[in-house]
Amino acid sequence: MIFMTQPFAGGSGTVVDDGELISGEAVALDVRPASFLLRSASGGIDFVVYVGGYLLSVLAFSALLQNSGIDPAATQALFTSLLVLWLVIAPITVEVATRGKSLGKLAIGARIVRDDGGAASLRHAVIRGLTGVVEIYLTLGGLAFVVSLLNSRSKRLGDLLAGTYSQHERVARPVPFTIGVPPELAGWAEVADVAKLPDRLSRRVTQYLTQAGAMNPATAGRLAEELARETAPYVSPLPNVHPYLFLVAVAAVRRDREYRALVLERERLARVDPILKGLPNGFPDR
Repeated sequence: MIFMTQPFAGGSGTVVDDGELISGEAVALDVRPASFLLRSASGGIDFVVYVGGYLLSVLAFSALLQNSGIDPAATQALFTSLLVLWLVIAPITVEVATRGKSLGKLAIGARIVRDDGGAASLRHAVIRGLTGVVEIYLTLGGLAFVVSLLNSRSKRLGDLLAGTYSQHERVARPVPFTIGVPPELAGWAEVADVAKLPDRLSRRVTQYLTQAGAMNPATAGRLAEELARETAPYVSPLPNVHPYLFLVAVAAVRRDREYRALVLERERLARVDPILKGLPNGFPDR
């Protein structure tokens, strides 16, 4: 299987999608919204916690007030207060205190943030909490389920109204990449122009290369072709080799060049460090 060449695009354009956020300094940040399945799991955990807490509180107070002779209206008011406490006040308080987290979000490694990536405030938590009474508790999560399923960022109705989304913060432990440039591409690697790959594409390439050996050969070949097509605009000239070898060479070249750049930067900083930290002649060291 030969990797077909295509014109070099130079990587000058920036594609912005739901996984990229443009900061105020015009820097594209790679962010990952929590998937629909993760959000469903998080919502299910929080539902069990808050509804379970409410039911346990009702049972406890019912046992305490069983023979107390308290007016039924007062008992009903108490139970209504417990309902508001557990289903409205508690979720809002937890989200504000933990800066966008909850027990369910801790379990999946996510956090509620604004659409621009900033920290959610009390206003956002209140909107989400009040909306959650309808879409989560009154409909048993049905409304939130449908809205999240139809949204590209898996937002529920409360997120749409508040301008927030669930950002996935947990990342997999990096696997060391120890593959070198294939021998048949050693000459190409000396002259190739390999631009920096987008973070998401670079992560996908590395994951593929570390897992390709355990994949079905047909699946591995198909994924190699797809990743090679996405990587090609950042490489010139394109070698006429198998897509897998092409990806190995690109990843190894970028790793080696970035490592050399870091070493050079460290050496330069070491040379000027005495000047930066030294004192002028005759200046007392206080």
